[in-house]
Amino acid sequence: MYSNKELYHFFVEKTWKITEDWYESLDKSNSSGVYTSNDPEVIKVVKQQNYEFHGNFAELFRKEKSSFLADFEQWILKVAQDQEHAQTPIHFIIREFHRTQKQYFDLMNEFIEKNKDNISFNEIHTIYQIISETMGYVIEWFTKEYNRNSEKRLHAQQELILELSTPVIALNNNTALLPLVGEIDTARAKILLEKTLEQCNRLGVNRLLLDLSGVVVIDTMVAHQIFQLVEALSLIGVKTDLSGIRPEVAQTAIQLGLKFDNISVNSSLANAIKLANI
Repeated sequence: MYSNKELYHFFVEKTWKITEDWYESLDKSNSSGVYTSNDPEVIKVVKQQNYEFHGNFAELFRKEKSSFLADFEQWILKVAQDQEHAQTPIHFIIREFHRTQKQYFDLMNEFIEKNKDNISFNEIHTIYQIISETMGYVIEWFTKEYNRNSEKRLHAQQELILELSTPVIALNNNTALLPLVGEIDTARAKILLEKTLEQCNRLGVNRLLLDLSGVVVIDTMVAHQIFQLVEALSLIGVKTDLSGIRPEVAQTAIQLGLKFDNISVNSSLANAIKLANI
């Protein structure tokens, strides 16, 4: 009868060979990201990561499942957050997990052939079942962490785009311009309020020309938030001049009962700049 210890050592002795065979058979013409890199350093790292995966997986044959997964977590988190893997489509990564599983089955066939007199059918079935179930769990776990990190990067990029979409431009020591272009939804309106206050305070201006001529649609919530911005600016000593308000936007503001009494309104940005003596 074979022992798990024998299986473990047989597996570990083959780990570097598995890695080299895996990379050698990698279809680089039908991949993307980390698998197609010609950078020797990237190739070295991806091989090392593959080798470490085998070392972690081999522990399945001598550790309790909970202990095995706890130790495997470090590899999962590190590679899921890896920049090169982040630029690799997830279906290519999953494909390589499945190719690795096929390597493991081939390796088990070799082990079983060497130990055919000492291993039962039930034991063979158990080995394949453990490998298959564990690999499936690892793939699902990795995919979840990969997607979680992708969402974090996407969220950070969206925040950066929103910040760049609210540029406060200093026209002189006292006056700045904020030209708004495109659709303003609730998320962008929130960033607009926060960043405009910060930038006006940083620039030390006391007047802001807020141009809405590039804004086609503003819903009731966003219109209300723009007027909140005007009020908030007044609290830090910044007077706001609105320009380029479209008729439909003006109609929305009137329906909301928003008053323009204390706000300078100009038909165009050119008029606003002219009246500001710039």
